[in-house]
Amino acid sequence: MAQGQRSVVVTGASTGIGRATVQGLTRMGFRVWATVRREQDGRALTDEHKGAVTPLLVDLLDHDSVRAASRRVCEAGPLFGLVNNAGVALPGPLEHLPIEAFRRQLEVNLVGQLLVTQTLLPALRTAAAELGDARIVMIGSISGRIAGPMLGAYAASKFGLAGLSESLRAELAPSGIRVLLLEPGAIATPIWERGLAAGNKLQQEFPAEASRYRFQIQAAEQMAERGSRRGLPPDRAAQVIVAALTLPNPRPRQVVGRDAKVAAMLARVLPYRLLYRMTAARR
Repeated sequence: MAQGQRSVVVTGASTGIGRATVQGLTRMGFRVWATVRREQDGRALTDEHKGAVTPLLVDLLDHDSVRAASRRVCEAGPLFGLVNNAGVALPGPLEHLPIEAFRRQLEVNLVGQLLVTQTLLPALRTAAAELGDARIVMIGSISGRIAGPMLGAYAASKFGLAGLSESLRAELAPSGIRVLLLEPGAIATPIWERGLAAGNKLQQEFPAEASRYRFQIQAAEQMAERGSRRGLPPDRAAQVIVAALTLPNPRPRQVVGRDAKVAAMLARVLPYRLLYRMTAARR
């Protein structure tokens, strides 16, 4: 597929999968709009890619910033692709997770994804009409297929994103806009360190009786540490994202990583009773 000057928006582009995706797309000749939350991250991307990247200051909790950035993109012309990558992980037992933290998880990982999509759809529709193709790539998680303890809020957001993606896929099909859902397993990105830090901060708000979850919390922390060390490098996930934007007929939903493939298979073939027994906490 000849890219020309086709443009793509990548959210959450300052680190991890988002930054690696920006690198992969610029190598393919795309013009990239990259959302970041800090001006210094935007400057770093601009310096690194020498005119191929335009940073946008966006905080998904600030809906005005989303709308302002989207207006700028829409005014620039057709938008071939949108990569909804930005996200956070806020761990903790659902019994004691502050409802504000739960709401923030959904706002960033689910509501924010829809708002970005809604506000950029005019430019995506223009690209679909002029080029015959436009694509939205949703970055979900294997936690959107199988959920375990301590990441209930994150799993809720990713299960929701899977449903959101399926409905968008159906609704936008007549417009020629494809909606693709990628579900990575463990990727070695800063989301693990940020999740640990957020979890430690949230634990300070838990009541004393939350101590019954201490072993589950410790297990979740160990899993996060393993993910930061042993997860796939972000550029492996970025390769799948770039392929989703460039292949003539990409798969509409796919998992990324061996661990994700195993988990997806188990979620598909095991009876629920056995699956729940496997994911239940041991203490």
